[in-house]
Amino acid sequence: MAEPEVSDAEKELFGGPLRYDFGWSEHERARLDLTMTSALRSMPGLVGVTLRMAWRADRRALLAVALSEIGQGVAAAVGLLAVNAVMHALLGSGTPGQRLHAVLPGLFAAAAAAVVNSGLAGWSTSRAGRLEPLVERIATTRYLAAAASVELEAIEDPEFRRLIDVAQFGAGSARRMISACVAALNGTISLISTAGVLTILHPVLLPMLLLIAAPRGWGAMRVAQERYVSVMTWVEHVRASRLIGNLLTERTAAQEVRIHAVGPFLLSRYERMAESAEAEQERLAAGKAVTEWVAAALSGLAMAATYAAMYLLITSGHMSLAVAGTAVIAVRSGSASLGALVMNINQLHEESLYVRDHARFLDEAARRTIPSGGDPVPARVGQVVLDRVTYRYPDREAPALDGVSLTLPMGAVTAVVGENGSGKSTLMKVLSGLLLPQSGTVRWGEADVASLDRSQIFDRVALLTQDFQRWPVTAALNIRIGRPAREAGPDDLRPSVDYAGAGPVVAKLPDGLRSLLARMFRGASELSGGEWQKIGLARTHWRSSTSDDDSVLIVDEPTSALDPEAEIAAFDRIRRLAAPDRAVVLVTHRMSGVRHADRIYVLHHGRLVEHGSHDELMAAGGRYASMFDAQAAQYAPSGTVPRPGSPAVADSA
Repeated sequence: MAEPEVSDAEKELFGGPLRYDFGWSEHERARLDLTMTSALRSMPGLVGVTLRMAWRADRRALLAVALSEIGQGVAAAVGLLAVNAVMHALLGSGTPGQRLHAVLPGLFAAAAAAVVNSGLAGWSTSRAGRLEPLVERIATTRYLAAAASVELEAIEDPEFRRLIDVAQFGAGSARRMISACVAALNGTISLISTAGVLTILHPVLLPMLLLIAAPRGWGAMRVAQERYVSVMTWVEHVRASRLIGNLLTERTAAQEVRIHAVGPFLLSRYERMAESAEAEQERLAAGKAVTEWVAAALSGLAMAATYAAMYLLITSGHMSLAVAGTAVIAVRSGSASLGALVMNINQLHEESLYVRDHARFLDEAARRTIPSGGDPVPARVGQVVLDRVTYRYPDREAPALDGVSLTLPMGAVTAVVGENGSGKSTLMKVLSGLLLPQSGTVRWGEADVASLDRSQIFDRVALLTQDFQRWPVTAALNIRIGRPAREAGPDDLRPSVDYAGAGPVVAKLPDGLRSLLARMFRGASELSGGEWQKIGLARTHWRSSTSDDDSVLIVDEPTSALDPEAEIAAFDRIRRLAAPDRAVVLVTHRMSGVRHADRIYVLHHGRLVEHGSHDELMAAGGRYASMFDAQAAQYAPSGTVPRPGSPAVADSA
């Protein structure tokens, strides 16, 4: 394949070409079939995957399709034999009236075969139409379930994200493979019937029939493979173009699009990227035209050779005119059937490439899925302890956490502070069980998390982050989704609403808690950032209040969108969530919110550099005291002398 052109827009926006190279296709589990032989060899297994999904979806419909296709093949063979009988009657001896009378049985048989064929075709179409959406649903469900159950580490792995991208086409391909399988089965049975009739008429006609269809098969296979490689190579480019289009229409970007004149800028880059994609489509079209022309020319030569062979057979007395007439019809019918079969097999091959990506994703997701089972988490653990925990992301040299140890007692509020990139978010992922430490241990009570049932760990953790998910559903479900398996009505949710101070927010919504919070839908409402954070706090309260076992509440930058008064109230509510059976972990840059924590841990470049109470850390005059003084100085009256050792003093020096 020609090296894809890189537009200047891609370089400017994304730093280089958005292309997937196919070095990964050399992997033993991702080999790209480049010959018809290898494609035909691998196809039965891939077709089997789809047929097993169809069997699981509706076995009666699948059996009905198979029986109807077999019946159509038999009807086609009967029709050809009837045509042969008609030809013999027309070209036989006797008066015209006698010959016309002799034609009638063959005509009736051909008509009956055509009626049966059409009825069976309709039955097959009906049952296949039922199977197709069922198979697509099963394939999509498997894809989504696998993606939702893998370790967080896999989701953050660029190679696995690539696999998610290419596997998304598999469900639609599995659906299309049903119709392609039906058509291929129909073509195979029709071809067998036609081949049998041709063999009876004269054995030399069968290989000639194969020569007619072979070039078409080669051409179709080559075009399909070129298209597949192109789609896989350009998948990230297409996604980037779609992203630019979304940015021009999204409500969140609307202000900058207009005030900063971002709209014309992005539109011009979109057009230049589209031109690159159009050049690729033009290249594919030109290659397809040449390939199909060569295939058609070779097929035409084979057809001419077939008729020449029939002429020689007739002139040499080895074939009668009646047989020749039937042979012409059979050859034309057979070549059409074989051509259609080759196209159907080609479609199966092309779709099977995407289904294989889907299957490869499922295999890889199964390998990287969160393990099920394990020891139960004790109802009472007393504390959660991180002991010399280290974690490094695969694409980074420096560890995000390096030998971090801390203790979270139940009933206490523990604060974790540090600058951006200090490892706070990674620490929270390790604490909640989303990431397992590469060295060191995380213990709930005396039990190592690695030996516990992870689903039970997740059930004991409540999470409220700065960028918590704003679900495009009703306000009630946005709260209830903190523990969605538990049914709840407005009265059940009211304590959580009141606790979060979200009562005024709900009161102004047109339908209260039943209001849809998704501006992209007609009649829906939207909330401000601060209002959303109150909904998020209500969700956290709902999740935390429905468990009686020891649990951990992680709150990461919860007040970034609140005004100062609301922020103070929110921190107070969060601290009150600490209970004898619940530990609260507070992660924030707002130093005023952590001064009342029972214990404060300070991270710097992935290492724990300080810990203690607010008073102890301020007295130590270290990193925490510097951070606290830096924020306090922003609110100090003009002319106030900073505390000795503070950043303000250091700066003035």
